[in-house]
Amino acid sequence: MRVADEVVQARREQLALLLAKHQYLPLTDVCARLHISPATARRDLAALAAHRTITRTYGGALVEFNQRFRSFAERREHQSEAKRRIAALALTLIRPGTTCYLDGGSSVYALAQQIASGGPRPLTVVTINLPAADLLAQCDDVEVNVLSGQYLPRQSILLGSKTPAAARLWRFDLAFLGAEAMDAQGTWNTQADVIAVERTVAKAARACHFLIDGGKIGASAPEFLLSWDHVGHLISDASPERISQAGIVLKRDQLLQA
Repeated sequence: MRVADEVVQARREQLALLLAKHQYLPLTDVCARLHISPATARRDLAALAAHRTITRTYGGALVEFNQRFRSFAERREHQSEAKRRIAALALTLIRPGTTCYLDGGSSVYALAQQIASGGPRPLTVVTINLPAADLLAQCDDVEVNVLSGQYLPRQSILLGSKTPAAARLWRFDLAFLGAEAMDAQGTWNTQADVIAVERTVAKAARACHFLIDGGKIGASAPEFLLSWDHVGHLISDASPERISQAGIVLKRDQLLQA
């Protein structure tokens, strides 16, 4: 029996709202939440993708995160000098023989550039950041390991529901993470899958450091990441006064100002 067009449209609008909220949903979750068959779910996802409402993925859908987010190349140009100074300061925390996690993003890529230009050796690097992996793979005595996930070209990262499981196989001496916002509560990021990986890495790391430029103080991001109690160092170009004005309370020596 043919389903009325208005029923189909209402269901697809509901699906679009679900994906906007959860960012990523496997096909099995789509079916369970909307009480539809896999074939119907695939048709609905294809219809939404045709209108550029979503990006299709294997077994699910990743909402416009990849399409809306500024490209890696665009973000590299933003605050480039501040990111260089932040990265140079972060480099001083790394010692030969260290196993490091490098997050996605342009600030962490700047750290990869510092490592490539004469950082400590030997070094083991684990990352989802493909430009960083490509750069460091060309360096002697740097072992590069890439976590599994779907390739998101605008972010230049690998990310997906299996990425946290891959991260749990490691123990890190240092983790260098990025974020899209910071406030009195802690650090924030844009997407639930990114948060899942970063929290997994933070649990597996002896020390977790954030590379965040001062322009992100008080900015908005939808997903809470970590409180300041779980941050080893905030490495930023923001002044102590600016950070204090934002209500951010850090422990002594927790801020490394670039």
